[in-house]
Amino acid sequence: MSEIRKKIWGEKAEATEKALHELDEDLAQLIINVAYDDVFARPGLDLKTRELLAIAHFVHIGGQAELKTHIYGALNNGATLTEIKETLLHSAMFIGFPKVVTAMKTFKEVAIKL
Repeated sequence: MSEIRKKIWGEKAEATEKALHELDEDLAQLIINVAYDDVFARPGLDLKTRELLAIAHFVHIGGQAELKTHIYGALNNGATLTEIKETLLHSAMFIGFPKVVTAMKTFKEVAIKL
């Protein structure tokens, strides 16, 4: 497992990677190799910033399971609950309030578990 995935997924790294492989081996390889080992590992932005951007993008497309993964990723890389909440609130102006309401529910589920 790459260091970048360990930094993003933290204690959930092995379980997250295993779940991807169980879902579909080819899809897992694309996600791992392209999204994480290539794009997330690029220089120029720190992982916290990349994770906050990923949160905003998942608010837009509505991937709640993936949103949870990236909320944990943001927290694992130094984001605070306040920064994540502000990312969601800021997204409302551009993405729309209904999508942010759904995302806020997901965020609250994660925050309660902490």
